[in-house]
Amino acid sequence: MTSSLRRKRVSIVSLSEKMRVPPNKPKAWFGCRHRQVILMCLSFFCCYAIRVTTSVTLEAMTNAASANPDFEEFRWSMPVKQLILSSFFWGYTCTQLPASIIAQRWTAQGLLSMTLIISGLLTLSIPFAAHYGDWQTMIAARVVCGLAQGALLPCLHTLLSRWSAPEERGRFSTFVYSGGWIGNVVCLLSTGFLAASSIGWPSCFYIWGGLGVLCGICFFLFGKESPSEHPSIPFDEKEYLEISLGVTEVNEKPSTPWKSILSSLPVWVLLLVQCAQAWGFWMLLTEIPSYMTSIMRFDIKKNGLMTALPYLTAWIVGFPVSHISDLCIRRNIVTTETSRKVCNTIGHWIPAIALIGLGYVRQDQPELAVGILIIAVSSNIAAYCGHNVNHMDLSPNFAGQLMGFTNTIASACAILAPLIAGVIITDSTNILHWRRVFFLSAGIYTVGNLIFILFGTSQVQKWNDQVKSRKNSIVRKISMAPVKVATIQEQKEVERIP
Repeated sequence: MTSSLRRKRVSIVSLSEKMRVPPNKPKAWFGCRHRQVILMCLSFFCCYAIRVTTSVTLEAMTNAASANPDFEEFRWSMPVKQLILSSFFWGYTCTQLPASIIAQRWTAQGLLSMTLIISGLLTLSIPFAAHYGDWQTMIAARVVCGLAQGALLPCLHTLLSRWSAPEERGRFSTFVYSGGWIGNVVCLLSTGFLAASSIGWPSCFYIWGGLGVLCGICFFLFGKESPSEHPSIPFDEKEYLEISLGVTEVNEKPSTPWKSILSSLPVWVLLLVQCAQAWGFWMLLTEIPSYMTSIMRFDIKKNGLMTALPYLTAWIVGFPVSHISDLCIRRNIVTTETSRKVCNTIGHWIPAIALIGLGYVRQDQPELAVGILIIAVSSNIAAYCGHNVNHMDLSPNFAGQLMGFTNTIASACAILAPLIAGVIITDSTNILHWRRVFFLSAGIYTVGNLIFILFGTSQVQKWNDQVKSRKNSIVRKISMAPVKVATIQEQKEVERIP
């Protein structure tokens, strides 16, 4: 019996040592994981285009002289326009947490496909909603569209946590989320030209709604939930992902440790910095078209171009930033935590400084305003290698649920941003009113990142894998204690745990 226990102890320790050896990368330079990441990027592209198209199109809908005057014009006041811009987030906030639970229990791939199809169909209906039901019906369509898209980030985080190894996480995450940025670019550019063209502002909703439906169908047909469910993934790529992520095939899906999550300081720190990001990002995205029209006197075509240029620059900048971040981690130049905090500082404090400067730009300096916006928006993409991947750092197993929880509350900031801007900016032609909005956003950026620097971490939390924690505890007891202490019952328990 004694020799049997010794053999078991050696085998357990040997297995533990082997698991510390980094897995070999797959032979193929382009594999199934890359195809899945591209599909996720396209999904994010379509969802953000659907989300943003209203920002520019609303100017054409309410000011026919700035676009094609042959199409219907709506006499909506500034407060009504701000309600329309924020209405998407009323629904978006409500479904974040339920969607994260459904994605974990059902299928993130199926839920994301439904999100794209439903939000696409609703976008197609907006011209009819505005014509027959005025602004109230348009708000209703946007609210339901937000309800559907509440599943977007929890699904993407769940899928990314299963398809990206830790050493590729920064690049893959930034690439996927850059789909949203390039979606902003293409949508803002095309919306301005489409609204001024012969097919008018309704075509903006028809085109982007149709693309959303098409992308949803493609994701349903070709997207996969995990490497284990991909029918043709090469064995070396599947092994690389599963060993890197510590995945073990189990029949029972783990329950979410909500009590541990809600009592975790790193989670609350992540929540605060994500709220700061949501405020700054959506304040810029929803209000800059109005700023360009009211202060810089751009027409609808030039407005779309100048508003899109910062996001195009950000998309380009995102690739070197994410590669440098991953390279520094992979070569042990900096720790993962240091990399996250440096990237987030670039992503929040540089935009804060830029926004303060933007408040002092005169009307006769449009080029300077665009230059400052380029700096503010393009540097903000570094945050996607900062706090935005921190959910997967803290808990690879529950990254979707963490994103659902933090983004539910952060989405409230996205709702408040245009509403508070509407309260502050009583005269959209007064630069002093805009200055107050920019200063407020700069302060929120600064405080949010400071909290992340002081209290944030990238360490995997103990509650991430309770089964593994129990197994490791038994393994340590067997390997460190005298042989006679290890009972047969403990040995059987180790064999039973995956």
